[in-house]
Amino acid sequence: MPNQPSDAISAFGPDFPFAYDEWLAHPAGLGAVPADKHGKRVAIIGAGAAGLVAGYELMRLGLRPVLYESARLGGRLRSQRFEGTDGIIAELGGMRFPISSRGFYHYVDKLGLETRDFPNPLTPAAGSTVIDLEGETLYARTLDDLPPLYKEVADAYHQALEEGAQFSALQAAMRARDAKRIKEIWDPIVREWDERTFYDFVVSSQAFRKLSFRHREVFGQVGFGTGGWDSDFPNSMLEILRVNLGAFDDEQRYVVGGVEQVAQGLWQKAPDKLAHWPAGTTLAGLNAGATRGRAQAIAHNGQGGFAVTDQWGNRDDYDAVVVTCQSHLLTTSIAAEESLFDQKLWMALDRTRYMQAAKTFIMVDRPFWKDKDPATGRDVMSMTLTDRITRGTYLFDNGDDRPGVICLSYSWMTDALKVLPLPAERRVELALSALGKIYPGLDIASHIIGSPICVSWEADENFLGAFKGALPGHYRYNHRMYGHFMQADLPESQRGIFMAGDGVSWTPAWVEGAVQTALNAVWGVMTHLGGRSPAENPGPGDLYPTLKPVDLGD
Repeated sequence: MPNQPSDAISAFGPDFPFAYDEWLAHPAGLGAVPADKHGKRVAIIGAGAAGLVAGYELMRLGLRPVLYESARLGGRLRSQRFEGTDGIIAELGGMRFPISSRGFYHYVDKLGLETRDFPNPLTPAAGSTVIDLEGETLYARTLDDLPPLYKEVADAYHQALEEGAQFSALQAAMRARDAKRIKEIWDPIVREWDERTFYDFVVSSQAFRKLSFRHREVFGQVGFGTGGWDSDFPNSMLEILRVNLGAFDDEQRYVVGGVEQVAQGLWQKAPDKLAHWPAGTTLAGLNAGATRGRAQAIAHNGQGGFAVTDQWGNRDDYDAVVVTCQSHLLTTSIAAEESLFDQKLWMALDRTRYMQAAKTFIMVDRPFWKDKDPATGRDVMSMTLTDRITRGTYLFDNGDDRPGVICLSYSWMTDALKVLPLPAERRVELALSALGKIYPGLDIASHIIGSPICVSWEADENFLGAFKGALPGHYRYNHRMYGHFMQADLPESQRGIFMAGDGVSWTPAWVEGAVQTALNAVWGVMTHLGGRSPAENPGPGDLYPTLKPVDLGD
């Protein structure tokens, strides 16, 4: 990742403006637990980004994380290699990572991984972009190449953000890391917009009311940054504002060779500094080289700790538990003792709403899309946004002498459900048919090699959806889940079990949310076991009383 200026925007708030990147980088470390607690066992349910970050940092504190995983290491950081290739992959889950995600990039940099600009629409990395709506096909390299309507849409959304969210002032406060000013602006916005949708924000703005329905339609289909956002129109506007404010949809990069390397790296990496354990200790080593299987049950063990039972009936005792799986799995797949959580928290866990997402990838013999059409001089194929079934098509160039990868289709919600029952070959056929109408005469199929790779996250029993999409009125539920790591005021029976993951965070669908909530859980486990952060590097729980998210009450 390129070096960032100190005033660059980052995921600093707005709900809880705590500098996770500074906490991670401080030479004093995250904290310590008493020596007599070294080696204590902590169960971690789920070996995705949140579970691995929590496990890595708890290991550094001298604790013994034991990871349970029902499928494969990495969770939704899933890079699937095309059979027979050397590092030609399809990113089935997270694939583009904004540079504002500084907590995530702390680990990317620690592992020495290479990143490159993601080929989003109208970016230099994409080269060229084609927008195809209602049968009209437009070719562009920048926004200025498109008809005036598109700039009118972009300008209107910028104006709407200023009008409805004091956007520039909030981003300036986030750049300056002025927590007091952030909360002065943001907390009233939470009260105003928690129960209103993204679509309401757009259509009620003065900027869009001056424009036609066609403008709103184009905004939904093409959107901003990464593409169309109409699938998010029913969501709480707060979800979208956080994306905009934290620049999650800007300056995105991908991990060369696959983001799953982050997960595998944290599993295999021996920290430079760690308490209690000998040099060279890794998560893999502490777990005998493999995760435990599916967690089947979580309960109190009657001795002040917890018992976790795996799918084979093996029961083990732990001093603390970190749960990172999708929240609804606690009531559908895991027999979690009801007394572990307050009933209001159970309500929040069950009300979490997950969005559907589907991707279809093919491998091709070479990056043929860079060929020029002799009649027009244009690229024969481009990054494509359309109202057709493919919605978003992305092109990945691995070099002229290596196979390329095309994400033929990346779609959400209803568009994802349309292909849910279909096999991979049929999904490819539908995508090629749609793209054939946009690029008549281009024989994409002649370049396909190997077998396609597809995913529908809602069909995976371990996820049943790709990521959380909070509805209006869900802020209170999110507040309960996010703040659960602060346990001093909880009954004894509800202490010692912590939640993490992007679905617990304020930024669902972004790995930074998984990283930040994992670090909250690390602080929670550390303090639960009698430890603390150093005075010169206070942790998230130390500053939570003054920086905590606004409480809307019941």
